Amino acid sequence: MRFLLEVDMGETAFEGNAAEELGRILRYWGGNLGHYALEAGDGETVYDARYRAVGAWRIVSDAGRSAG
Repeated sequence: MRFLLEVDMGETAFEGNAAEELGRILRYWGGNLGHYALEAGDGETVYDARYRAVGAWRIVSDAGRSAG
């Protein structure tokens, strides 16, 4: 399985605060993942500090994926 996180930083990379905002997102979800089984199909919408949907994380199966 793979854990995928995608975050759209917009045209301004979070108004020039990309490192701070991405750090906040990673800390939040790092602490929150314990509430999930982390099985293929699990996932949630990711929000920035202003509660705007900016992406998502998900667990996907590696079935059919070649080694590389």
